[in-house]
Amino acid sequence: MADDKSATIGFMNENAIVSALRDTYLSFAERREALGLSNPGTFDNIAREVQKDVFLQNYMFTGLRADLTKAFSVAPLFQVSHAFSMGSQGMPPYTFATLYGTPKVFLQGNIDNDGQLSARANYRWTNSFATKTNAQIAPGPGQAMLQVDNDYTGKDFTASLKALNPSLLEGGLTGIFIASYLQSLTPSLAVGLEAMWQRTALNAGPETAVSYSAKYKRNDWIVAAQLQAQGAISTSYWRRLTEKVEAGVDLNLQFAPGIGGRGSGLMGSGMRKEGTTTIGAKYDFRASTFRAQVDSSGRLSCLLEKRVAPPVQLTFAGEIDQFKQQAKIGLAVSIEAAGEDLMEQQEKAAGSTAPPPPF
Repeated sequence: MADDKSATIGFMNENAIVSALRDTYLSFAERREALGLSNPGTFDNIAREVQKDVFLQNYMFTGLRADLTKAFSVAPLFQVSHAFSMGSQGMPPYTFATLYGTPKVFLQGNIDNDGQLSARANYRWTNSFATKTNAQIAPGPGQAMLQVDNDYTGKDFTASLKALNPSLLEGGLTGIFIASYLQSLTPSLAVGLEAMWQRTALNAGPETAVSYSAKYKRNDWIVAAQLQAQGAISTSYWRRLTEKVEAGVDLNLQFAPGIGGRGSGLMGSGMRKEGTTTIGAKYDFRASTFRAQVDSSGRLSCLLEKRVAPPVQLTFAGEIDQFKQQAKIGLAVSIEAAGEDLMEQQEKAAGSTAPPPPF
């Protein structure tokens, strides 16, 4: 048995076709390694520096809000929080949340006063491959949601596969499935594509779409562009002006058929074009962060986060819509409670080489 296995391995090593393919792959891998390419991130975060770091979309809120967080452990990470809000759009009056994290596992659960439950469960199989699950259950029919993400992070590429509400209960496959791939071509340039397949029900035909993206990065500025299948073009530009000041510009263009359709001869027929331009800046001070942005639709927004004490942070948000003559403001206070032993654990964790939880 051992002789047959050795003979098979020897044949594979001496085969001319196999040797040529192996030499070609090794030569390609050496040249690829010599380029010194880095991981470009994920397709979803192609414009993360502008849309998630500088702009206010992930931070804006209205009304009054109070967050109380109690940390019980750092390694493993375990904490609970209570969130109260009043006069806020889209936020429940009360939410209880808890999370647990290790280098391989991250668990988080939220439940509000209306009974809406959301949970996240992430698991890092290896240093390169992680699975992330997000589930939501709310009172009423059709309010449940399940999303499963699988991300593989290579040295110079990232591949992702997502499934949104996948199901076989109707006798066939339904749901939304998205596959994306982002590859670094040079130390500065990365390109990628995203393919989407969805089927809402078996009596409806499947729909497909493909999007393309590119990202060019230098030491202190980044340019990103994305072409979506729905006829939308999104471009962004991020620049670090100083060590503590960042700025970004985002341009979004959408093309869609007019009301009357092509060739109908009605007013508004043909291609309808809509576009929005947003300019924002972020200032990092010693104990505070200030963000501001303005867009072409007449909205001016700002947000100030101020650390008044180590466990206390105040946040002020404001927005003015010049065209609609509307104004919104928000005020929040966040209190984090932790004992002296947790402070010592944080200092030890800061010097540890263990990877963070798979958030």
